[in-house]
Amino acid sequence: MNKYIIIIVATVLIIGGGIFYRVFLLPQNSIPVSTGKVFAITVTSEKNKWNFNPDVIEAERGDKVIMTVVNKDDYDHGIAIDAFGVSQRMPANSTIVVEFTVTQEGDFPYYCSVPCGSGEVDGHDRGHFDMTGVIKVRSAKIK
Repeated sequence: MNKYIIIIVATVLIIGGGIFYRVFLLPQNSIPVSTGKVFAITVTSEKNKWNFNPDVIEAERGDKVIMTVVNKDDYDHGIAIDAFGVSQRMPANSTIVVEFTVTQEGDFPYYCSVPCGSGEVDGHDRGHFDMTGVIKVRSAKIK
């Protein structure tokens, strides 16, 4: 059999399987949605604290999130949200803006994606791995 026919048949089967899954098998609460609503929030990395404030963000499924991230430290940090494809460096003493749509329900971690050292905060050792937070996405309220 011709190798090109095999490639074409395999491609059609893969694409057809994806369409079948998306139309008939994907659970309703897993289908990505966008409501058109905008949710703006400011997240701050305080100087020598090794944390994000706030560390819990709540949004509704389908919201467009505009996150202003302020780095008050004298060294670089980063912000990463794997579930929504966000990964951006925050230069020292700067502000960045990250935009994404929360298309799924659930709890999604965000964290510092740039190794940033460690130190003592209020008598406790804190460091790069303590710079975490969570985005809690709940179902959209239907009006």
